[in-house]
Order: sequence, then structure tokens, then C-alpha cells
Amino acid sequence: MSDYYWMILQGAGTTVAVSLLSLVVAITLGLLGASAKLSGRPMLVRLATLYTTLIRGIPELVLMLLVFYGGAIGLNALLEYVGYDQGVDINPFVAGVLTIGFIYGAYMAEAFRGAILSIPHGQAEAAWAFGMSRWQAFRRITLPQMIGYVLPSFTNSWMALLKATALVSLIGLHDMTYLARQAGAASREPFIFILFAAALYLLFTSISLWVLRRLDARYNLGSERVQL
Repeated sequence: MSDYYWMILQGAGTTVAVSLLSLVVAITLGLLGASAKLSGRPMLVRLATLYTTLIRGIPELVLMLLVFYGGAIGLNALLEYVGYDQGVDINPFVAGVLTIGFIYGAYMAEAFRGAILSIPHGQAEAAWAFGMSRWQAFRRITLPQMIGYVLPSFTNSWMALLKATALVSLIGLHDMTYLARQAGAASREPFIFILFAAALYLLFTSISLWVLRRLDARYNLGSERVQL
């Protein structure tokens, strides 16, 4: 029985890796989406709006299956078109990371956009007047304030993203949910191992809340704080 628990703990490492890499993808897409929406360029605004609207309106499981199966079909069709006859399968880990990051990038784009709009534009204009580039003004003026504004919604998105990693078990990735199901089927005691996986998720979310509350205390020092 202890071997099953050890196996699930190893799967927990995969779950954490998927979560963190998906978060990197989501933050990157979120910043790009927010920048596009605030750019004032009609084409970029329309593309970013289409992205956030479609992604937030389609269930995560459907998107996961579309990327995993549809992506494989599209990639093989493209390779066949260029004369490569060998079939290619999409790695479940890569599919899971890209899909979850792509989904939550849409939510973070709206959160980042709202946070940036909460900062008076005159501060950026003053930084430009002092000779800062747009990147320097963003890094030194906008970003530190934006973090304080965005932390509550970022916390919600991260919690949802972390729990959504359980979906990757449906495309064959050996995360802790998949391994808990396998252990339950082999031992005929599914409740025990699913409960163990649930306890691990609760541990991860509790640690995340502790870290994010520390960040909230740091970036909102001296101002009214929002309970995360």
C-alpha cells in the first residue's frame, strides 16, 4: 500500500511542474493580451478581445481535448503537406501546459488590464518626460503598483489553474490524479487514494495562499489591504 502513496507523491511533482509552467505561459499571454487591449490599435484590440471572449466561454475540458487531439491532427496534416510521412504525437505534458496556460492567460489579461487602468496615466507620462523608455517606465513605475492591484484576482486565477491541472489526467499524463485513480483501481479502494490526492491539492493551495498573502502585505504596505 505504501508503494501507491509514494507513486502518487511522485505524480505530485508532475502536477507542480504543470502548474508552474502553465502559470508562466498564462502570465506571458496575460501581459501580451492586456498590452494589446490597451494599445489603441484596432486590430490588436479586436484580436485580444476575441481571445479573451472565446477562451472564457469554452469549457476547459473541451479546450484540453481540442488541443490534444485536434493539435495532433493539424500538426500531422501540416507535416504531410511538406512531405514528412512519419506521424507525430503531441506530448501530454506539453499539451497540458500549453492548454492550461492558454486558458488562464485570457483571465489574467483582463486582470492585468484592470490593474494597469487603476494606475494614473500621468505617472507614466512623467517618467517619459524624465527620459525613461516605455519599458523602464513599466518596470519601475507601473509594474510595482500593478502587482498590488492585481494580486486578489491573480490569487483566484492561480487557485483555479492549480486545480485545473487535474484535467491533464484525462489525456494520459501521469499526474497525481491519474495515479490516484490507478492506485484505487488496483487496490479496489479508490476513496482512500482520491482523498490522499485531495489532501495534496489542499496542501498546495494552502502554501500558495500563504505566499500570496505575504506578497500582498509587501506590495500593499500602508494601504488598505484586500483579504486574499
